[in-house]
Amino acid sequence: MCETMADFDKTTDLMKNPAWAAVEKYAEEGTVLSLEVGGIVNKGVIVYVEGLRGFIPASHLDIGYVEDTNTYLGKTVEAKVITADEEKDRLVLSVKEVMYDRRRKEKEEKINAIAPGSLLEGKVESLMPYGAFVDLGDSISGLVHISQIANRHIESPGEVLKVGQEVKVKVLKVENGKISLSIKAAADQEETPDEAPSITYKDEGNASTGLGALLSGLKLD
Repeated sequence: MCETMADFDKTTDLMKNPAWAAVEKYAEEGTVLSLEVGGIVNKGVIVYVEGLRGFIPASHLDIGYVEDTNTYLGKTVEAKVITADEEKDRLVLSVKEVMYDRRRKEKEEKINAIAPGSLLEGKVESLMPYGAFVDLGDSISGLVHISQIANRHIESPGEVLKVGQEVKVKVLKVENGKISLSIKAAADQEETPDEAPSITYKDEGNASTGLGALLSGLKLD
């Protein structure tokens, strides 16, 4: 009787070492593992996952440079599997990837906490042909499209803005981790303050034009 490819795959899976099957699943699902560093080797440290010897390169122990790996001996780290190759007996993990994931999540939560309609203060960090990027603080920036810079037509952002200039902006849209801003709308709103409040924020709290103040009460997991 002819076996189907699905049957062949199932048979192959049953023949796999259960420990390697487990670490391969960890790699596929991006599982964060809590592991104790059990040894120090050249250019990294050793941990054990499901009884298998795993290697964390020094370059993956932290986001920054790690000068002395000996300080990690006996410590518990959170890491994820980035390479699981049973054939080559190669199991590599990364602490840095977990840190990056958390940093991205925290940034995303901070961005999503900014509500459209908010008035914020920032500093021009770069000028592009299509607009200007404004640093809002807390490692967050947004784009002011060239059409939203001034109440008149301009050929380039550099006509009215310069890098390092402090500006007031209005949040037009927050979508897919990107913030669309308007200097023009912020100026218009300041001229007619009775038409709309200067700050809109998703959580209850004191109104402020600074992003740091907006995010000060935000608790991140």
